[in-house]
Amino acid sequence: MSYKLDNYNKSTLKILMISTEFPPIPGGVGRYTKNLTDGLKKIGIKVSVLCNEKGGGDFIGIDPKNENNSKIIFEVLDEYDPDLVHIQLEHGLYGLKMNSFNPRSLSTNIDKFYKECKIPIITTFHSAYPLHQWMELSKHPNLLNKNLITVSINLLNQIGDYWKRFINYRSFNLANKQKMQASQANIAFSSYLAQLISENENAIKDQKSLSNFSVIYHGAEPNMNKYVKKREARQFFSLPLNRKIALFFGFMTHTKGWDILDNLDIPDDWVVVVNQSENLFNLTKPSPINDQKSQKILSHTDNKNSQNGKIINLNRGFLTDKELSVLFYSSDIIVLPYTVTSGSGVMFDALAHGLPFIATDLGFFKEFADKGLGIVVKRRPNEFAKAIKKLESEYLHYTQRIENFNKELTWENVALQHFDLYRNILDKNNRIKNTPFPFPST
Repeated sequence: MSYKLDNYNKSTLKILMISTEFPPIPGGVGRYTKNLTDGLKKIGIKVSVLCNEKGGGDFIGIDPKNENNSKIIFEVLDEYDPDLVHIQLEHGLYGLKMNSFNPRSLSTNIDKFYKECKIPIITTFHSAYPLHQWMELSKHPNLLNKNLITVSINLLNQIGDYWKRFINYRSFNLANKQKMQASQANIAFSSYLAQLISENENAIKDQKSLSNFSVIYHGAEPNMNKYVKKREARQFFSLPLNRKIALFFGFMTHTKGWDILDNLDIPDDWVVVVNQSENLFNLTKPSPINDQKSQKILSHTDNKNSQNGKIINLNRGFLTDKELSVLFYSSDIIVLPYTVTSGSGVMFDALAHGLPFIATDLGFFKEFADKGLGIVVKRRPNEFAKAIKKLESEYLHYTQRIENFNKELTWENVALQHFDLYRNILDKNNRIKNTPFPFPST
């Protein structure tokens, strides 16, 4: 659904946007926040950003390791005096702490802000997990080290990390719910994520919680003034011109599941292109594809001009938005064999460039596969290989559905949906600053 701006007086509306990540800091949350902020400014809303000192926001100082984050936020609120505060919530970016013996002590360094803030809060949730995905986050990539002493130490670390995550799972979900209830409105990138955060043993409470959620898709648009032809895009990266390209792209974490490349039977007329990067606040440790084979895969950079290698590693690290658009235009599909995901900005970016996806059958991806935008399969190499062939045979049907869907992803449309939400909250709150907006009683 596309939104249009009405005559509501937006010129006096002031928003404080909070995100630890913000460009030039590389990171998915920061990039999203920058694009959203730019979109809001284009429709006439005054937005200022509070971020880490390495970011380019209007206010700086928050950090995952800074215990005074709440104090800093309150100081900025006093100085800026906004109508609303909108926080991009990824717990790890605000110092998530878990205790191996007392899960009730789970905390972040913005908990005080949520408890004491006197102006309306809007929270965009970037993560929530079912139990099996939550446990996947604890994996240690160095377990494959063949040194016996190192293996023993890593195994003990692994067991300790698994235990810590297991006993803190309920507390993490509770922390999400508490922040949801302290917010006058909440945003998720999918119905799946909204439902996951709202889950409760009491179905009636669930419905009340869910009604406090708005599903606003992660915006995505090509960052080019004009469409780039596939041939030109491939020449930019020195990629083969006579094969179809399956793209593996994203930040370098073990949850991306790229180990599937070890045994993926890539069709003869296809090539896999890989590009990975690291962000500043890398919340999950990067994992090699495996100790030996990762070197084989990463060494395919040398073969990128030969057109014979089936796996090409660009090894370009973090790409600018324009470079990223060119890379998407050079490709035919995006492959997302993730073991864990709450949402995927990469998927939305790929869709915005017309690429269907193949992904692991996780809840988030299923929601968009059901819209006919891609395929989900079991996370097995042979299933992904079959899905590549299926997408190839029905490619036009997928791209046509994607073209229609992409109207919802424009940053203008996303910004207008946010404005509509801001307006509704202020209307309910009678536009009176520093008056807490009551959360509906349960």
